[in-house]
Amino acid sequence: MKWYQKLGILGLLSVAGLSLAACHKSSSDSNTGKVTIEYFNQKKEMDSTLREIIKDFEKENPDIHVKMTSVPAAGTVLKTRMLSGDIPDVIGIYPQNIDFQEWAKAGYFYDMTNQDYLKRLKNNYANNYAINGKIYNVPLTANVSGIYYNKDKFKELGLTVPETWDEFVTLVEQIKAKGEIPFSVAGTEGWTLNGYHQLSLITITGSNDKANAYLRFSKPNAIKATDKVLKEDAKKLDLLADKGNQQKNWKGASYNDALVSFANEEVLMTSNGSWALAAIRQQNPKFEIGTFAFPGKNKADKATVGAGDLALSISSKTKHLKAANQFVSYMTSAKAMQKYYDVDGSPVAVKGVREDTNSPLQGLNELAFTSKHYVWLGQYWNSEDDFFSATANYLMTQNRNELANELNAFFNPMKADVD
Repeated sequence: MKWYQKLGILGLLSVAGLSLAACHKSSSDSNTGKVTIEYFNQKKEMDSTLREIIKDFEKENPDIHVKMTSVPAAGTVLKTRMLSGDIPDVIGIYPQNIDFQEWAKAGYFYDMTNQDYLKRLKNNYANNYAINGKIYNVPLTANVSGIYYNKDKFKELGLTVPETWDEFVTLVEQIKAKGEIPFSVAGTEGWTLNGYHQLSLITITGSNDKANAYLRFSKPNAIKATDKVLKEDAKKLDLLADKGNQQKNWKGASYNDALVSFANEEVLMTSNGSWALAAIRQQNPKFEIGTFAFPGKNKADKATVGAGDLALSISSKTKHLKAANQFVSYMTSAKAMQKYYDVDGSPVAVKGVREDTNSPLQGLNELAFTSKHYVWLGQYWNSEDDFFSATANYLMTQNRNELANELNAFFNPMKADVD
């Protein structure tokens, strides 16, 4: 039995009450001719905006009512419903997740490959999540990851944004020479280091596929402390770990501690994703925030990593396919996504949305939906937590042998499918 099926069966017992409460079948009112479809939302922080967009859709499509389901522990509830056959008509789901991939292969989702609304996406972005050459999901927005920096302090000290890895190393030395601290690091929350570490491996190997060829699809115990990739990876991690490069007490710092340290100007940079911007702004920093992409060997090698955020699939068993497709089509319109972007601020895959060129995220957003916007490596992993731990542990010890051992211990069980 697959790991996700085991989790689903266990989850079925623990969240049955939630699942039943959330259940809402699609239906038709024979008296009015109005069709009701269910949209299962996982972007709970965007509930209000999504309800406004749904109202706009219903005004233009008075014969369709969209019932939005938004519940606590949405991922767990969705897993339970999917595995019990109670599948919503339209589903907000993260297409990089292993659940999505397995459910698509099992026939749970409608094949969108020939739908015209896919043409509204930049650079055929939906193809990044194709399963066996077919598209089962429309990614409307994405997250990005890189380096936040204090633009005012950079200007005051005469510092420039690095274009290459060597320039990044030089920048860190310049910051220290001017009596400042380069980075804030959340030593107790390894997931906050995920973007940095994945981008390290991506820029070393040349792509996310090549990074996974090294990590996930190599032979068991193939990762060695002596190999070229891990040596280079350790050097990049050392930029965060070396003494004096981070705030005091960083080993005990939380995610929030690291963001507060940056917002309070105790440090000049912090590595994180687009999701951190709102939390940084809540601290009311008295400087202009900027971002830059993770530098590679050459200027053309800079990169960001992320994945579909607001992303929609349709049940293959929906009784109202036409209505579901109309709703998804509306969600791929610039009108709908402009309203979403104006609140959320994440890069939008839909063409025609006016994005703020002065956004603090512009240094990352400019790579969104290009060939340098890589999908999270975890797209092909069945978990991530031990990778987060291995990263955090290396920053504590800077022991490359231990890093190799922890990575092998993490990836070896996944390699049963490696010839």
